[in-house]
Amino acid sequence: MIDLSALAGALHLLGSDAMAWLVVPPGLLIGLIFGAVPGLSISIAMAVFLPATLYMDFLPAILFLSAVFTGGGFGGAIPAILMNIPGTSSAVATAFDGYPMAQAGRHGEALGIGLAASVVGTLAGYAILLLIVGPVAGWVLLLGPTEMLVVAIWGLLLIAVLNDASFAKGIAAGILGILISTVGYSDTGLMRGTFGSMYLLDGIPAIPALIGLFAASELINMAGRDYIVSDESLRTLRMKPILAGVRDTLRRWPAVLRGSLTGTLIGIIPGVGASVANLASYAMAKRGAEQPESFGRGNPEGVIASESANSSSEGGGMVTLLALGLPGGAGTAILLGAFAMHNVTGGPRFIADNTDVVYAIILGNMVQAALLLVVGLAFVFFASSIVKAPLRYLVPWVIAISMTGAYAITGSIVGPLTVAGAGALGWLMRRYDYPVTATVVGLLVGPMAEGELVRSWQISGGDPAFVLGRPITLCFIALLVASVVISELGKRRTRRRRKAREALS
Repeated sequence: MIDLSALAGALHLLGSDAMAWLVVPPGLLIGLIFGAVPGLSISIAMAVFLPATLYMDFLPAILFLSAVFTGGGFGGAIPAILMNIPGTSSAVATAFDGYPMAQAGRHGEALGIGLAASVVGTLAGYAILLLIVGPVAGWVLLLGPTEMLVVAIWGLLLIAVLNDASFAKGIAAGILGILISTVGYSDTGLMRGTFGSMYLLDGIPAIPALIGLFAASELINMAGRDYIVSDESLRTLRMKPILAGVRDTLRRWPAVLRGSLTGTLIGIIPGVGASVANLASYAMAKRGAEQPESFGRGNPEGVIASESANSSSEGGGMVTLLALGLPGGAGTAILLGAFAMHNVTGGPRFIADNTDVVYAIILGNMVQAALLLVVGLAFVFFASSIVKAPLRYLVPWVIAISMTGAYAITGSIVGPLTVAGAGALGWLMRRYDYPVTATVVGLLVGPMAEGELVRSWQISGGDPAFVLGRPITLCFIALLVASVVISELGKRRTRRRRKAREALS
């Protein structure tokens, strides 16, 4: 499983190159800052600093960019917890329980939980990568369009699992998200839903729409309040609750490991990544909990499930980059660009000829996770001071930053207009008890589902019986059906418990 001589070589590479370590703390800090600012995603941070790596050796260059990746993985959780505004799409589920904890004055604890879960998740993801980086290349190649379509459908079924509103409202909100994702050119070249506007030819930009649905709508709801946390005694800036959150996470290690394994496995699948991993992990944690109704009301295990999964998916995403030379998402695509800048091509031959370098990258990222705990503690301590800022100053500033970030993503006025329109839509949905989360899931997973459906239809010639010759697809379908059945049984059990408690009271 592990080549011990190559492992010794990796330790020598890391020990003899001081630059490989000097670039890591700045990389973590850059990732934290970009992840914490709504609209400035991890991929933007990596793209901005990619040219700087041209003047570094290969190993320091990759460790610097992966440090930005690691820091940004947790950075998005900070505004999600403090203001219900996911800094990145991978922190959507973090807001479900993190923000209720912040409203109750437990913001320090929630930040500590998120940080510790991210650290352990990153460590677990790369530890698993160390064990499977060789043989997994052949496994990933077995996944075709039909298998990916089932994965996408499973992601869409999270709509029915994650919302606490009625099933009908959840499905309606999810379908709305899918419809929004179909605006623009389809995979077959068909133009849809543009109303003749050239600005919609590329579709509705997903990240500005996410910022609007979550951030702008929540900022509208904040209007009229003085502070995020109403109790003045709970707005004190202290390190003790942050450290308490870290300890609480370590005590809940089974939940951390479950989320880490889920994130790693989903991260291995190309094109899925942390955006789906955090939602899937949250859904599994909620479904398996003894009191699933506590999720969404400030349950620490909700934060653990989301943050451990989105951080461990980084290690999973590196599998396809190292083993196949293929990017699993935007972040690994930029890492692939760094590979090309240094005349390195990932794939089975790269692993076979440079096993020590591969191990050095993996071990370096595991050390990065430990450093994230130190850098992250200092960062979240000062970030938690947001709860002390009056909302009459904070809201306009966050709106301005969000609009600027949206403009940076699209390079046109389409980004800010999308934020404004999605914010109005999100406010209406919240008012009439339609789950905004379901719309976000549909928006994020819809393009993947459509693309895989088109490719499945093309390779099968339109014959549904083609699926019968795909055993992996059939296995995935069986797992999908089983998860839906288990979810429904869990909901019925929860309803019976609630009725029993109401009868006793």
